[in-house]
Amino acid sequence: MAVNLSARQVENLDLVDRVTSALTSADVPADALHLELTESILMDTVGSSVATMHALHDLGIHLSIDDFGTGYSSLSYLKRLPIDTLKIDKSFVDGLGMEGDDTSIVQAIVSLARALQMDVLAEGIETETQLQALVDLGCDNGQGYLWSPGVPAAEATAWVDHDRSASST
Repeated sequence: MAVNLSARQVENLDLVDRVTSALTSADVPADALHLELTESILMDTVGSSVATMHALHDLGIHLSIDDFGTGYSSLSYLKRLPIDTLKIDKSFVDGLGMEGDDTSIVQAIVSLARALQMDVLAEGIETETQLQALVDLGCDNGQGYLWSPGVPAAEATAWVDHDRSASST
C-alpha cells in the first residue's frame, strides 16, 4: 500500500507513532507500507526529518521519492536518507519513444537507482509501448492506467481483504 505524505505530516513530531498506530489498528504489516515523499518535501524538511525517516525505515516501512527528477534538488539526500525506491515521474514516461531526452532521463534514473541499490518504479504508464520501453531500459516496476485507474479507499480495502482471505485458505 502506497501513501503520499505531505510536508506537514513529515514535520509532525509524532509521525512514527501515528504510522505505527495506524498499521496496528489496520492489521497491516510495516513492510506492506510504502510512504512516498516528493523531492520538494525532502528538500524543505530534510534537516528536521532525517531521524524520522530512519525510524520509519527501521520499522520495515519502505520510503519512496515520488516524482523523481521534477524538483530542484540535490542528490546528496539520496545518501543521507534510507530511500528504497525512486519513482520516475509520468512526465518522463509520456515522452518515451517520442522524445529522446525523456528516454535518456529515464535511463539515467534507472541507472542511478540500480547503482544505489534502490528499486525504481515508473508512474503513469498508459500504453504497451511505454511499458515495453521501460522494460527495455531496465525498469521493472510500474503503475498507471494501463492496469487500473486510482480506486477509492473502500474499494482498495475490499481488494486487500479479499486478497488476504484468498491467501489464507
